[in-house]
Amino acid sequence: MSSICLIDTSVFLNLLNVPNCNQERELVEQNFGEYVELDFTFLLPMATILETGNHIAQNGDGRMRRTTAIRFVEQVKAAFNGEAPWQPTAFPDTTEIMLWIDQFPDLAGKNKAPDKQEGTSFGDLSIIEEFNKLCKRFPMREVFIWSLDTDLQSYHQTRK
Repeated sequence: MSSICLIDTSVFLNLLNVPNCNQERELVEQNFGEYVELDFTFLLPMATILETGNHIAQNGDGRMRRTTAIRFVEQVKAAFNGEAPWQPTAFPDTTEIMLWIDQFPDLAGKNKAPDKQEGTSFGDLSIIEEFNKLCKRFPMREVFIWSLDTDLQSYHQTRK
């Protein structure tokens, strides 16, 4: 059984080669190649799609934003059409969001790391909850969040 990999925004920005957000592109591409060879299942959380679009729209001049946005749209459409190496997760419905939204104030208020004046974003919370859901659904499989952010890297279920 292949491992399940949730792609975080920090990684997707590098895979898409988004200017000014792609400093780890070489490492990400190397890891991606290794994961493909191991036949990992890649999932693209809705938060990653939304956050990546936000980064693109706030980055560089209009021509660069447009060029990058076209590349983004092509990859997201390919994911929804089953033509990309990753597939999108379902957008959480109201019932699902209501199960975990009350955690957000505490997570936003608490620093992610002792040296960071930053809490957990709502987007990251939704990715963490997608991770938790996958771990329950696939207890015998490796499930992890592929991220360049150390706090999200800790979400890793090994095979049981």
